[in-house]
Amino acid sequence: MEAQYERAAATVAEAVNSKLPIDDSSTSLATAISSLTDVAMAPNERFTDVSTSSPAETAAAVLKIKENAINSLIDALVVRNDAQGLRELLGRIRELFSSIPKAKTAKIVRSVIEGIGKVPNSNDVLVEVCLEQAAWATSEKRTFLRQRIDIKLSSLYYSTKKYKPALELLSALISEVKKLDDKVLLVEIHVLESKIHHALRNLPKARAALVSARTAANAVYVPPSLQADMDAQSGILHGEDKDFKTAYSYFYESFEQFNSLNDPRSILVLKYMLLSKIMAGDAMDVSSIISSKAVAGSEVDALKAVAKAYQSRSLAEFQEVLGSYKEELQEDPVVHSHLKALYNALMEQNLLRIIEPYSRVDVAHVAEQIKLPVADVESKLSQMILDRKFAGTLDHTKGGMLEIYEEEAGDELYGNALGTIDNMSKVLDSLFGRSLKIVS
Repeated sequence: MEAQYERAAATVAEAVNSKLPIDDSSTSLATAISSLTDVAMAPNERFTDVSTSSPAETAAAVLKIKENAINSLIDALVVRNDAQGLRELLGRIRELFSSIPKAKTAKIVRSVIEGIGKVPNSNDVLVEVCLEQAAWATSEKRTFLRQRIDIKLSSLYYSTKKYKPALELLSALISEVKKLDDKVLLVEIHVLESKIHHALRNLPKARAALVSARTAANAVYVPPSLQADMDAQSGILHGEDKDFKTAYSYFYESFEQFNSLNDPRSILVLKYMLLSKIMAGDAMDVSSIISSKAVAGSEVDALKAVAKAYQSRSLAEFQEVLGSYKEELQEDPVVHSHLKALYNALMEQNLLRIIEPYSRVDVAHVAEQIKLPVADVESKLSQMILDRKFAGTLDHTKGGMLEIYEEEAGDELYGNALGTIDNMSKVLDSLFGRSLKIVS
């Protein structure tokens, strides 16, 4: 059986390392999967080629072979993108869990769940598997494993925008984990909670959850990947406060840690780094940052194109970039919200520059100059007038004319009167205080 495992494992390793698409009809891989399944499910008596000095050592060696066979089987099914096969594997090997230590059982279950997560379009299967395994872990009283599965399930709900069930799971977990005093797990829960509240645009609760995560992190060693995730979330929340310099510093720390771990999330954090530079008005630094990090990809190219459009102050080029990189820019909620603000600011700057020489101008002419639809320009001008960006009116009775007025000098009378009243109030408070001292 040991030789059978080694041959099958070698076939799987070759398939994994080749990184080529494997057809379901691949004979060698299918044979390897069959052999590994046979090894994992075989009774200990069939392992006649395993010989040690004592029965206990033999049982340990056989258990090790079975564990390795299961891990190779997971890799093989991931290569074949067989999410259903991975789900069925968990059901078949469950009888082995009684003879495997709880820590190794948890590791195998989590490996299978992570394997399903690597299969494209497998979220529905993964949610069902998490629910099944959480129920099993509860019935077997495996609390730690169930908590880990619940966090994974909450993360899945978050990625699929099912925020209410995600928060319900986390709120139950928080009170439970606090009793166990598992600080690392608590940090992970609070970071995920902060992400969900941010997605719901509940920024005060998102900040409070992140503060709770940092408080728990101060009392324990936090794994680098979790620390990087926490820094990235800090950067996102500072960006919401328009503090882009602080946001950049957090994203920088997060990127360095993710990059050292070869974590694919490093590209996403680098995108946020570049966005922070653009929003801070330092778009000229984007190219040098990209060159220094030696990275490439559509995510980086998208922000490079945004920086170029922002430097040239061209709204037409900006819109073209948004259309060309729709997935990278508009489908990312963090990037989309900031680019929308950037686009509005750029549009306002261009409109103010165009209307500056005029006291009366046709809106159609302004739209022609800025190369945008008349309706969009008219709507933006109305908003700018209401926001007191400039003084003017839109006259529709004369074919859509914009009339611009000189800024009126503020009347200082009311301000001076309020200042006088404030000073009198302070004098009366002082006299009242002195009178109390005299009476006493």
